Amino acid sequence: MWSVKRRIGAGFALLMLLFLAVVTVQVYVTEHLQVEQTGRAARIDRALEANREVLQHMTDAETGVRGLQLTGDKLFLTPYDSGRAGAYTAFDRIATLSGDDEVHRLLVAEREAASRWLHAYAVPIVNAGVADRSEPRAAQGKEMFDRIRRANAAVDEALRTEQRTTAAADERTSRYAQLVFAGLTVAFLVAALALATMYHRQLLGPLEHIRAILGRLADGDRSARADPAGPAEMRAVAVTLNGLAAQTERLLDAEHARAARSELRQAVAAALQEEHDPAATAARVAELIGRALHADAVYGRVTVDAGAGADVCWPAGAAPLPPAVLSRAAAAAGQVLPVPEVPGAVVVGLSGDHECPPGLLAVIRSGETRWRPEERRLLAALGREIDHAARRERLRLRQVRLIGELRRLDERKDAFVSTVTHELRTPLTSILGYTEMLGDGDGGDLSPLQRRGVAAILRNAERLRDTVANLLLLDHSATRVSGTAIPVELAAVAAGVAAESDAHARAKGVVVSMNVTPVWVDGDARQLERALRNLVDNAIKFTEPGGLVACRIARDGDQVRIEVRDTGIGIPADDLAGLFTPFHRGSNAMDRAVQGPGLGLAIVQNIVSEHGGTVAVRSVVAEGSTVTVTLPVLTPAPAPDVPAVEPADAAT
Repeated sequence: MWSVKRRIGAGFALLMLLFLAVVTVQVYVTEHLQVEQTGRAARIDRALEANREVLQHMTDAETGVRGLQLTGDKLFLTPYDSGRAGAYTAFDRIATLSGDDEVHRLLVAEREAASRWLHAYAVPIVNAGVADRSEPRAAQGKEMFDRIRRANAAVDEALRTEQRTTAAADERTSRYAQLVFAGLTVAFLVAALALATMYHRQLLGPLEHIRAILGRLADGDRSARADPAGPAEMRAVAVTLNGLAAQTERLLDAEHARAARSELRQAVAAALQEEHDPAATAARVAELIGRALHADAVYGRVTVDAGAGADVCWPAGAAPLPPAVLSRAAAAAGQVLPVPEVPGAVVVGLSGDHECPPGLLAVIRSGETRWRPEERRLLAALGREIDHAARRERLRLRQVRLIGELRRLDERKDAFVSTVTHELRTPLTSILGYTEMLGDGDGGDLSPLQRRGVAAILRNAERLRDTVANLLLLDHSATRVSGTAIPVELAAVAAGVAAESDAHARAKGVVVSMNVTPVWVDGDARQLERALRNLVDNAIKFTEPGGLVACRIARDGDQVRIEVRDTGIGIPADDLAGLFTPFHRGSNAMDRAVQGPGLGLAIVQNIVSEHGGTVAVRSVVAEGSTVTVTLPVLTPAPAPDVPAVEPADAAT
């Protein structure tokens, strides 16, 4: 038979297990379900977005074919090629993201409609490569494209149906989880009630029995007194009372000791969190530990910074810490070890690091040499609290120092950039002026070799001037939106960038295409033009001759989406993380000796951030890169008669 203590302990263990089960179901299961439900919802959202991309890509392709059909100009085929490839990539994404059979069936129909339009209408026109204004052919193409639109709408509706069905299933699963949680809660309450009943029966039941007997005796029940069984009954009462008193005393002593240990831990934790100097905090903690454990002396040693620490003892007149305790502390990191050379002494070692030597917590209690297991556990816990507080303070002090050093470095960097750019601009102005004077006129006094040398000087001086201008733009204040933001039409900005980059692109043999939808934003036209020019020039620079650079600007909900895509050398995955850091260059760009200081994308990010937007980059080595910029759209757009704000001269 189990004793009362063991039965009550088992009851408490069962109660704690049920409590842990309730917490686990509520926290882990609920969170797991929420993560899964969020993932399913995000997957269907991505499928819907891919379906919208299908229609957009097919529209781009149809626009290109229609342009070729009307003009015979093959430059219109650029959006056709990219749109056709993008549409089928989006088809594959939808098939991967959706698990609904109806969606897959309708997706097959949409893909077939797109294929019919391509092979029966678009491909013959593209292969012919000449203008064809045949109305019947145009009507046929329009009818086939309308089928694509209807199929796309059907897939969209099926995806939304899948979305609603998935949401309903997730809701049912959540209800089942709540039912399980409710059942465990009921079981917990039942177990608590059963434990209370056991307490009543095992502790209060005997007391009720004793009270009944004593009541009968007090009422003058002479027959009970005359009964030979009376003395035996009284002896049973005495035995029961003695056992109950001893058991109650043990329970009370254990509870008082547990409460005292808990109060000490709380008091020490509170003292460690107070904002005092280390010496005052250590003295307060030593006093708390000494009084709570009835110690003769408490010693503490902890270092929180190089040359800043605490070495205290309690009470103030206690003898110095014996050397034997110091030697034990070095081997007692996180442990509670006795010190045989000093009766009643135990030591807990505290950790250190490369700047701070290890510390210790030592307690001496000569009147009682035996330390109980619960007291050792308490000292170990207090050592961990003190150790954790010391590490936290070390980190705080080092963080303060590091922030100060970083601030000073930033100030020195700003001063360096300002000084260097100022000192470079003055001689550069002279170099450019005199070099242009040498190159002016027919250059009759210069030999061909000298003229080439003058041209090289001028070209490299202009490159150095552009680098100096970019260094100035690294200053955050230099890229702020000037004055009050005004409406800017991005189509006008893109037109200016296209005109400027045309000569660079033709010289390198790169095709640049612009697909721009009229859209307005609030901001600084000059800064936005600089950002877009940096993106396009970057794409041209890293694209081999014969490659393609495509710029697309369109509205996407309440945002403007700017995409600059190239078929260049791409960016290694390891270099993507630092792409927007000033002076960062990809390893393959350095291997190919592509010129540039690595400031373009850092400047773009500064400008876009000032306009409340974001920048993202996707890239695959040897396939190309896509830079996506999003900006808040201006709502409502200005009236049609409001002239577009032309970008200011970008020269620096």
